[in-house]
Amino acid sequence: MTEDSSNTSAAAAAASANANETEKTAIEPIKLPTIEEVRGQDIWNNCAVRSVASGVMGGGLGLAMGLFLGALENPIHQDTMTGRQLFVYTAKTMGGKSWASCKAFAVMGLVFSAAECVVEKARAKHDITNTAIAGCVTGGTMSAKTGPKGACFGCAGFAAFSVAIEKFLERHE
Repeated sequence: MTEDSSNTSAAAAAASANANETEKTAIEPIKLPTIEEVRGQDIWNNCAVRSVASGVMGGGLGLAMGLFLGALENPIHQDTMTGRQLFVYTAKTMGGKSWASCKAFAVMGLVFSAAECVVEKARAKHDITNTAIAGCVTGGTMSAKTGPKGACFGCAGFAAFSVAIEKFLERHE
């Protein structure tokens, strides 16, 4: 085999490899969103819609947690109660706990989502500072009945918790 023929076969192999590589890395055309997708994004980007949806989802989570935790509570005089009395007591406890948790989680979801959305739109940035501010607003709002000191602790605690969750989920770089 001559030097010329070996160069030709090497060039043919390189060209074949290039052709295969080009086929594998073919650039796909950009697909523009449909009008329905754009409208859906516009609706979801509305702070009121996002906040109400978060409040409803938070209420659902609170309802489920209240039902679960209410079922775990045992009455003090369990030995002297009949089966019917025990059932009624458990049902009332589950109802009360689930309604209280539902309200608390609904308010928490609504306030946090509204604060984060408003801050994000005002700052025109999507970063962890928005989460910290929204956590502070939510914690302060949820603990406002305890006075200014309690509201400050609620603000700091919920902001720290929100930032920790964001870092754990790695939503922001």
